[in-house]
This record gives sequence, structure tokens and C-alpha cells, in this order.
Amino acid sequence: MLRARLTLLYTTLLGGVLLLFGVAVYTLVNITLLHQIDDLLKNTANEIIKDARVDSVGELSVLRLPPLDMTTNIFIQVWDREGHLISSSLEQSQFPDALNINGLVIPQVNFHSVDYHSVHMRVLSVPLRVGRRNLGTMQVAASLSVLDSVREDLLYILIMTALFAIIIAGVGSWLTIEHSLAPLDTIVATTEQINRADDLSRRIPYKHLPNDEVGQLVLTFNQTLERLENIFTSQQRFLADVSHELRTPLTVIKGNVGLMRRMNTLDEETLESIDQEANRLTRLVGDLLLLAQAETGKIPLQKAPLELDTLLFEVLQEMHVLAGDKLTIQLTEIDQIQILGDRDRLKQVLLNLISNAIQYTPQGGEIVLSLSKVDKNARLLIRDTGAGIPAADLPHIFDRFYRTEKSRTRSKNAGFGLGLSIAYWIITNHGGEINVESKEGEGTVFEILLPMIRKSVD
Repeated sequence: MLRARLTLLYTTLLGGVLLLFGVAVYTLVNITLLHQIDDLLKNTANEIIKDARVDSVGELSVLRLPPLDMTTNIFIQVWDREGHLISSSLEQSQFPDALNINGLVIPQVNFHSVDYHSVHMRVLSVPLRVGRRNLGTMQVAASLSVLDSVREDLLYILIMTALFAIIIAGVGSWLTIEHSLAPLDTIVATTEQINRADDLSRRIPYKHLPNDEVGQLVLTFNQTLERLENIFTSQQRFLADVSHELRTPLTVIKGNVGLMRRMNTLDEETLESIDQEANRLTRLVGDLLLLAQAETGKIPLQKAPLELDTLLFEVLQEMHVLAGDKLTIQLTEIDQIQILGDRDRLKQVLLNLISNAIQYTPQGGEIVLSLSKVDKNARLLIRDTGAGIPAADLPHIFDRFYRTEKSRTRSKNAGFGLGLSIAYWIITNHGGEINVESKEGEGTVFEILLPMIRKSVD
């Protein structure tokens, strides 16, 4: 469970931090108090050494020992070099042995913590010398009972504080994580409802969610659902359009074949109609195959240096034949422009756009072409004086099977609503743009922008 794992991780990290902090505090307090005791022992030893004297034969004489002070809890012993106790602040009959027997044989000043008659003590051993001559050893000791008590209390406080902090942190992190991850439960529930009902219109409530990772996840998930819904709706519309486009020519072909069977004769007009509808089916299947290959990236573009002005002249000659006496096609501006592109695909785009302009421009109309340079791009304009495109249709004209005609009844040369989708794919995969402006009753302008080849500077 994610909540339990996150809570365990958080409390474990907190416990580790508290453990390190507790060890640091415990060690620091222990060292500080021990240093204070050591300093007290050093000061006491120094005061005693000031009053120590050596007699005429070189024997150590301690003139004064401080009395046992219950507030400082200091104990003192002075031993000669033969190991005899010379002086002591303790009752010699009850405590005849050294405070630290090992300290008597060490020739340097040393500190040791020992248990003396079941009392935990800190012992300072100070060798007494005159020149290089060893006269004896003085041992100054203090009870560590207070230090031990402070250690135990501090350890208890640290352990209880850590346990209490871990419990509070565990409960708090559980509640915080529960609140933060609550939208994930909503995501799961919404997903299950979508799976059961196949309803992509459902959305996860996003209002009042913080703008954090979970909020971004919910927003992204809703955007994904919206995209899936659009794709699903588009696919449904696509299937309906394909079914209609296939049904119409098939119905015509079937009707004409039935008519010839009843008449038991071959009619040239009927055969011509069948041939036209068969050609329509061929074009439809070809366009669909091209779009499918384009979307899966299986159409390699054979890009090579291309004189765009030469290609435009070639297309213009072919379109003059198609236009005939219906309208005029003019070329108002043309520059010599070289681009990197697929000649056949770009010619397909130009033929499609200009043939559409010829089809939707009335008798006596005009189509104006121009090719110019704009910054680092080649700019191709195709302007017609046709009926124009309604504003509501402009955002959708590059969608598959989208047609501005509200009726599905079209002329035999009418397209399927796939040409502009194919043109859009070709131009964008050349790194260019295709834009459209139109006003009803005034005509339409298509703009194509393609990057020019950059000439190297010597």
C-alpha cells in the first residue's frame, strides 16, 4: 500500500535523524561534563602541589590536604615511591588501597574511570618529581554518580522524546499523505467507471486541488481523457464517413450493373458511369492508404534540393488546361527559390490546392498565385475569388473527411475531404506551415511557408 510505504519511509527517516541527533547530544553532554570533572580534579591537584614540600633527606612532605568537601565530592591520596600511603582524605583504615592501582605505575599524568568500593569514580594520577627524581604519586578522585545520573536521565529523555516524535510524525504523515493522495482514489474510481460504462466524457474533479504533483497528474489525466474522447469521436466520424463514401459509388455501380442485366445490353453511358465510380473508389482507397501510412510514419519523403519556382511553373501549365475558359489563372510575383523537399509530394499539394480553387471559383472568376521570400522562408500564396469558407468551418478544414458543404450530394469530380489533410501532413513534415484565410463571398487565400536552403558564407 502506497500510503503505508510512504509513512514508513518518512518515520524511518525521521527516526534515523533523531537517532543521530540523540547520539550527538548524548556524546556532547557526556564529554562536556567529564571535561568539567577533569578540570576540577586538575585544579584541586594544582592547589595541593603548591603546599607540598620536600624535607632535607628528600622525602615528600605534604603540609596541607583539603578536607573532604561534600559539595565537591573530592577524594585525595598521596603515595610515596615505595607504594606507602602518606596522606589521604579518606579514612585509611576503611580505604587503605589506592584509588587507582594502575595509575601508580604510569609515569605520566593520567585520567581513569574506575569502580572504587562499588562507587564509580574519576581518578587523576599525578606523578610527583623533583628534577628527575620520582618522589611519589598523588591521586585525586571525584564520584561520577551525578554524571551517571545525568546520563541515565538524558538517555531516558532522548528515547522517550524520539518515540513520541516518531509516533506523532507517523500519525501526522499518514493523515497528510492520506489527504494528498485522495485524488488518486478518485482517479482509480473514475477509470473503473469509464471501463465499465465506456464513457470517455467523465472527468476527475480538479477544482480546489493544489497545484502540486498530484494536481498536475489529475490535470494531465483529464487532458488525456479529453484527447481520447476526441480521438474516439473522430474515429466514429471517420468510420461513418468512410462507410458513406464507399456506399455511394458501390450503390451506383450496383444499380448500373442491374440495369444492364435487365436491358441485356451494354450501354456506353452506363459503362462510363461505372468507370467513373470505380475511379472514385480507387482515389478514395489511395488517399486512405496514404493517410494511414503518413500517420504511422511509413511514408519516407525523398527530400532533395528543389527549385520551387520551376515546380510552380510546371503546375501552372497543367492547371491552365484544367481551368479552360472557366476562369483565369495569374502569376503576379515569383522569385527564384531553392528548398529541400520531396518534389512529387509538394507537386501533389499544389495540384490539390489549385484544383480546389478552380472547382469552387465560379465562371469568370480569377485565381492569383505568387511566390516570394519572407525572412528565411519561401512564401506561396494561392488566392481565389470563390464563394469563400464559412468562419465556423475554417478551424476544421484540415480534418479528415471534413467538407464545407452541408449536403453530401456533390458533383462527380468532388473530393472526399482528404486532400487538405494530406496537404497539411506533407507541408508540416517539410518543416513548413499551411494557413488559410477566407471570407464568405470574397474568396479564399491559402498560404504555404517552407524553409529555404541556407547558403553557406565563404
